[in-house]
Amino acid sequence: MMNAQLTAIETAARVRSGDMTAVEALAQSQAAVTARDADVRAFLHLTDDRAAEQADRVDAQVAQGQDPGPLAGVPIAIKDNMCTRGAPTTCSSKMLEGWKPPYDATVVSRLEAAGALVVGKTNLDEFAMGSSTENSAFGPTRNPHDLTRVPGGSSGGSAAAVAAGFVPLSLGSDTGGSIRQPAALCGVVGFKPTYGAVSRYGLIAFASSLDQIGPFASTVADAALCFDTIGGHDPRDATSIPSAIPSAAAALGNGVAGKRIGIIDELMGEGIDDDVRARVEQAAAALADAGATVERVSVPATIYGLAAYYLIAPAEASSNLARYDGVRYGQRVDGVNVEEMNAATRTAGFGDEVKRRIMLGTYALSSGYYDAYYGKAQRVRTLIANEFAQAYSSFDLLMSPTSPSTAFELGAKSDPMSLYMCDVCTIPSNLVGHPALSVPFGVGDDGLPVGVQLLAPLLGDDELFAAGQVLEDANPTDATASGSEIRGEVRP
Repeated sequence: MMNAQLTAIETAARVRSGDMTAVEALAQSQAAVTARDADVRAFLHLTDDRAAEQADRVDAQVAQGQDPGPLAGVPIAIKDNMCTRGAPTTCSSKMLEGWKPPYDATVVSRLEAAGALVVGKTNLDEFAMGSSTENSAFGPTRNPHDLTRVPGGSSGGSAAAVAAGFVPLSLGSDTGGSIRQPAALCGVVGFKPTYGAVSRYGLIAFASSLDQIGPFASTVADAALCFDTIGGHDPRDATSIPSAIPSAAAALGNGVAGKRIGIIDELMGEGIDDDVRARVEQAAAALADAGATVERVSVPATIYGLAAYYLIAPAEASSNLARYDGVRYGQRVDGVNVEEMNAATRTAGFGDEVKRRIMLGTYALSSGYYDAYYGKAQRVRTLIANEFAQAYSSFDLLMSPTSPSTAFELGAKSDPMSLYMCDVCTIPSNLVGHPALSVPFGVGDDGLPVGVQLLAPLLGDDELFAAGQVLEDANPTDATASGSEIRGEVRP
């Protein structure tokens, strides 16, 4: 199991020095996928030819004495809502089944320019709408730690690919917690950058004011390297931050001595499982032992985050998904006229959860209800931002659980509201655009991974990695390590 042995940093170092070829690194990754992905189902599509061409290119550069880049020969998986030229990009939806974009997302281009090998596209909740990766039109992904459990969502395939040891790095997107929550449930590192720090060009939009691309990794250092590679200004993304982004890798080793860290009261109470709460308190103690001052802090408006999010995100989704009309690209179901064709296409192409959110969003934006719903949600969003700003006037970082619970069984949360509640801890940072990092920290009473979430103000991304490394070093168990043995039986 490749990344139980080598991290991304170690792999790249060996390939750049000539101790290992990129072809060999790719073969190890592909062998792990072949051996185990029939059970885990992390991947929707494999891009073997593309990866092989890139591996040959990297090895040729090394042979010529050139440096292929900081991710030389590192296999990486891409969530299947990011465009990959000539390879299927489906968003796990029948609507885009078989569609092959004519261009790469900026993050994909940057990874390959740094020497990475794109081995495949990972499963997700359809159009990134979900918290369990059960809403995929092509079947669920399973948690590598226990195949009867979900990996979280919506980026469950990307989280599972790292946790299972298929790749040392993967990319996900985070609209309301879709990187951090599956990272917590799968026992890996997951990072949502400051909004605008990573280009969204080539990311198929769900909610444009909330979406952000970020990495999954088995170590904090690997995640920092990946973020430094994909981050930075992109003129093709109008929301891209024009100023330089502080290096995350450069902050590693800085520790937390002298830092003030606040545990958010409102995210430690009702709805948080006792074993998860205990791990957060243990993590807080570890930060205090490392020299930080850790205290409780109240951010009252966080309790409204879930309600505000489920008005704003569906409203933006209803607008973004209007383009799938059976005319321009994607699935088309014929009808006797344009109206019937459009309705038939969308009925057949979208799954239940996507339809539910489109209807919620359309209603919230409709005449007579806009101010009462969407407008009010945006005012709540501003209130949350103001309260976070007030908290950061006294604290350098904040912390909370990442997920209210450990991984739950497949099918256990069949009603939408119970799934929506899975994101109660992660949504606030999306609403305000702040960075947040989930780091594995011990296990729950069921022996499954628990994630602790660290939050920072805008462009405080590098500070999160310094603190995250402290938690990683203090992790009370190695049970969350990537590549751990699968338990549980596959259920149909």
